Amino acid sequence: MSTSPQTAGASYYGNSALLRLARLGLSLSQQLWPGLAVRAAQRLFGTPLPPRWLRRSRAWPAHWLIERWPFERAGLTLYRDSTVAGDAPAVLLVHGWGGHAGQMLPLAAALAARGLQPVILEMPAHGRSAGATSNLPQFARALEYAAARLQASGLVLHAVVAHSLGANAAAHALSRGLAVQGLVMLAPPASPHAYTQLFARMFGLSERTRGAMQRRIEAREGILMPQFEPAAVGPRIRVPTLVVHDRGDRINRFADGEAYGRAIGGATLHATEGLGHMKILKDPAVLARVADFAGTGLSLR
Repeated sequence: MSTSPQTAGASYYGNSALLRLARLGLSLSQQLWPGLAVRAAQRLFGTPLPPRWLRRSRAWPAHWLIERWPFERAGLTLYRDSTVAGDAPAVLLVHGWGGHAGQMLPLAAALAARGLQPVILEMPAHGRSAGATSNLPQFARALEYAAARLQASGLVLHAVVAHSLGANAAAHALSRGLAVQGLVMLAPPASPHAYTQLFARMFGLSERTRGAMQRRIEAREGILMPQFEPAAVGPRIRVPTLVVHDRGDRINRFADGEAYGRAIGGATLHATEGLGHMKILKDPAVLARVADFAGTGLSLR
């Protein structure tokens, strides 16, 4: 089952009054002041939605330890389950774009039940982490930094389990040599470039404005978007990998998961039905599959 760009865009961006106003502003500015339109588009593209100021602060389970680290011009927040032995092998959990650490709690509980130490990483501009904007390259850098700092503290980092854009970032980090024994990708997107096209369609941007926005992001971050795609990262990932993707995902197409399954040698693709993009994070069968993969020597290949 495929997902059209219009369906994916509506599912993610919605049609609130605030977004309709943003569409109108971008449409007018690219006609009257193209340079301003490019800068405004880049800012909006890098702003997690819904913005944090529209959310209520979430209560957090008391047995979790929360650490805040400065990172670049923003910050990271890490959550550790204090009920698990400190010397237990750790699994780093990473949310997706516009997500937050709380979405990873069901997976964390499943891993803790297997005697693994779940560590949840909350990205810049998400949840409790400082920052107003972020992007995929920063996600990848943040993941590498957090993993290195955890490992330097003596933590044995066993695997990475990541959702959506976090999975894209995790694959890139592993392709660059992140030292873990396994990777789980949940509903990953395959093409950052395709998302700039989706964004442009949703906000009425011309191809000229979209292309200028992409070049501006690439120049600022020092990396080209195709370097994150499955064909670029997959052949360099040499650890057991489990890809879980729902056939009816309306945000990231099932074909995206298939692309990673083909590109990563020996990867296992686990298809689900009826879970979409978010329910995959709390479905009991998926939780069991991921926990078994991480807790039995990463042998599900």
